[in-house]
Amino acid sequence: MMRRRYRIMKDESCISCLRCARECSFGAIEAADGKGLVFHHQECTDCQRCVSFCPVGAIYITEDGNRFRRNAVFGEDDIQQIHLQAETGGVLLSSMGAPGSSVPIYFDRILLNASQVTNPSIDPLREPMETSVFLGQRPERILRGSEGRLVDNLPPHLELSTPIMFSAMSYGAISLNVHKALAAAAEELGTYWNTGEGGLHESLYPYKGNTIVQVASGRFGVHGTYLNTAAAIEVKIGQGAKPGIGGHLTGAKIIGDVSKTRMVPEGLDAISPAPHHDIYSIEDLAQLVMSIKEATDYSKPVMVKAAAVHNIAPIASGIARSGADIISIDGYRGGTGAAPLRIRDNVGIPIELAIASVDQRLREERIRDRVSIIASGGIRNSADAVKAIALGADAVSIGTAALCALGCHICASCHTGRCAWGIATQDPDLTRRLDPGKGAARLVNLVNAWTREIKEIMGGMGINSIEALRGNRMALRGVGLNEKELGILGIGYAGE
Repeated sequence: MMRRRYRIMKDESCISCLRCARECSFGAIEAADGKGLVFHHQECTDCQRCVSFCPVGAIYITEDGNRFRRNAVFGEDDIQQIHLQAETGGVLLSSMGAPGSSVPIYFDRILLNASQVTNPSIDPLREPMETSVFLGQRPERILRGSEGRLVDNLPPHLELSTPIMFSAMSYGAISLNVHKALAAAAEELGTYWNTGEGGLHESLYPYKGNTIVQVASGRFGVHGTYLNTAAAIEVKIGQGAKPGIGGHLTGAKIIGDVSKTRMVPEGLDAISPAPHHDIYSIEDLAQLVMSIKEATDYSKPVMVKAAAVHNIAPIASGIARSGADIISIDGYRGGTGAAPLRIRDNVGIPIELAIASVDQRLREERIRDRVSIIASGGIRNSADAVKAIALGADAVSIGTAALCALGCHICASCHTGRCAWGIATQDPDLTRRLDPGKGAARLVNLVNAWTREIKEIMGGMGINSIEALRGNRMALRGVGLNEKELGILGIGYAGE
């Protein structure tokens, strides 16, 4: 039997309104007839819904004080997980990004340079600061027509007003209200959101100018209209939370419009195979990229998403040569709706190392301008975004941070389908808890705030555009890193 991890507590200010029981979607708090509140502590995920909605602040969650005997090798989680697998014989599932502290967060060990005397800073309140980004291939040379006019030979591009996009999150794994919030926010911000591998609900077709659709190994929801109702198409090879494996959406979530949009029968599990069964080489990938371009009349950029793994630099080189316009690289701490816990916590590499190595490799091969690079997986704030761009990315993509803006408390229970905040669920009683209009407003506030901070940071560095920041590793310094790490990141040590 699973030991309880959290303990639900209430103090004497409780007025027995039973609001906490109504808000709890995991069955941890029950309103029992004639008994008031009954707490099922072992069901608590610490999602904080009850705490947030208690009108008098009487409810609070603490970590349970009962502990296994301390052991230097087998920790609390290790023992608990062994007990669970011994009872069930099943693979341990979890969600969101890897929470462990054993892998360094390199963003926290990188510092940004600042302008002083000889390189004056720029005041973003009084001087122009360019945060717009163009994603796609750059022409090798400028062409002139017969009358001396420039010829527009620019391939299809995405134009972002800010270097921040919303990551791929599929309909089914998250609710339609989340997609509505993301789409509306992307349109207002002048950026893009990504459907993930679950198809695009018809109600969101009006947002096609700010929508990126995904073609994953399961091809769920993929058809001609889907491809053409988008600004760009992304071929998903892998993601940071589960490199090398496919996806799995349980039949309990394949209901109603989710079934229709994904083109999967109701109640049937949607299982994405680990590989694309038509891609076993860069040549195969190139064929799919060209097929998508032909299907969309060469009018949209094609992206390829890959997980950050140890050989990501040569992989990215191959992707660049496949004809793809944009490479999206998802790092070790990328979130997910469901993944085997062991893979989530032990497979892949941090996005900081991946982006730096890819940027350097493409520069050395003189093909950096063939593709744009998007970094995702663990972008927590505007400073992380600036550091990722300085390491070599053109833009960043946020998923977990966007969900937090919508109310997510990262209780890592997405895979249960019981999300108390109406995000990672298809239960109509829960999904209505998220108002897409209010959610969009919160997303707009978040990205606008980050964009203002990016301007302030760049101004302090004496840089006035994202283009000047991209790959500018001279502006970065490391603290607490060894020589090998500094070499991969391509940065010097603080004080040098």
